[in-house]
Amino acid sequence: MAIFDFTLSFSILTHSISFRVILNKVERMRFILYIIYMGKRIFGFNRNVFFLGLVSFFNDISNQMVQSVMPVFLTTVLGASAFFVGVLEGVADALASVLKVFSGWFSDKIHKRKAPAVLGYALSLGVRPLLALVTHFSQVFSLRVIDRIGKGIRDAPRDALISESIEPHEYGKSFGIQRAFDALGTMVGPLVAFLLLPILMYSYQSLFLVAFVVGLGTLVSFVFVRDSRARAPEIHVPPPKLNAKLFKTNKRFILITGSIFVFGMGTLPIILLLLKAAEVGLPGESIPLVYFVYNLAFVLGAVPLGKLADRIGEGKVIAGGFIAAIIAYLGLAGTRDIVLTILLFALLGVYSAATDGVERALAAKHLSPDVLASGQGFLNMAIGFSSLVAGVVGGFLWTRFGSTAALDYAGIISLVGLLVFIHVDRNVLKESV
Repeated sequence: MAIFDFTLSFSILTHSISFRVILNKVERMRFILYIIYMGKRIFGFNRNVFFLGLVSFFNDISNQMVQSVMPVFLTTVLGASAFFVGVLEGVADALASVLKVFSGWFSDKIHKRKAPAVLGYALSLGVRPLLALVTHFSQVFSLRVIDRIGKGIRDAPRDALISESIEPHEYGKSFGIQRAFDALGTMVGPLVAFLLLPILMYSYQSLFLVAFVVGLGTLVSFVFVRDSRARAPEIHVPPPKLNAKLFKTNKRFILITGSIFVFGMGTLPIILLLLKAAEVGLPGESIPLVYFVYNLAFVLGAVPLGKLADRIGEGKVIAGGFIAAIIAYLGLAGTRDIVLTILLFALLGVYSAATDGVERALAAKHLSPDVLASGQGFLNMAIGFSSLVAGVVGGFLWTRFGSTAALDYAGIISLVGLLVFIHVDRNVLKESV
């Protein structure tokens, strides 16, 4: 009996110690999560900016696992033309851009940012597993439109949430790190797709399902994001009406947006440009690596160029990015060399790093607080409609006359856009804060 009592006591003590160890581990994890949730800065960045970066990171890994193989999936597996690829991206981006204005305006009206952003990300994520079921490229079109609706809902409130979480002197750096996370996801996504395809026996359908699972990290990251609690003014002011007078006190913003729109009419969708990589001799399974190079350049350049914009002004950095794009388009038009093609895709990544987040930072500086999300939505709408023009015209020229004609068009229109932007920069942005 004594031996039994000793054994029982020892067993109870052992389990008690084990339970305490488990409790200690749980408590330490809870403490770490509490510090993360309550802390104002992480690695020197505002907490909301950091976790919204993670949101973009997981979403873009998932999205780009799909998008990096979509040109080959559409043209080889489903038999679509280059024109369809261009129209698909153009129409989808334009639809998303229209919704960004409504979403931004609605966010300003209800004084909330996080809820519409979560809704938009959840909608985009929800359609990705359905890609595994498609049998015709028209079905891809429908699903891509739904995915872009989600993007249209989320982007403006998210960008407004970033703006309201930081001080103006951190705009360039903060939008830069958010776009760097975004680009890191778009860099990792194609690489993961490239590595997984052989394991999945080159089943695109299986890859789409894996992409959905990875994308769930997007919603988990939102747990640590706090709404900015964009409150209504203490003195009641009716919400801004969604009409042509919405930005009547933000005329400089309109001029900036107009010049960016002109340039964007020459900005061919990256999914269309990837067909150039196949044209110069790269096999279909290697196309994601070209996308990887493009996004690697984006990731490496986003934060440094954002900081540079804070120091010397957004206009100069954006203009430099435009010049990089013009060189890349005209270079791609005239080359059949694989190595040079890859280098020019890297240059396009530098262009994106110099403009994507910096344009949003520039817009935020020229918007009054009551239309902050609406303005970001309007900017995104302008970019989206210019992408529609570029996608439709570029896709038509590519299909009818070949890639050289499409890329020459991109280079020429982009040059016109650069000249317009320089004119606006000289006459308007010199007064910016």
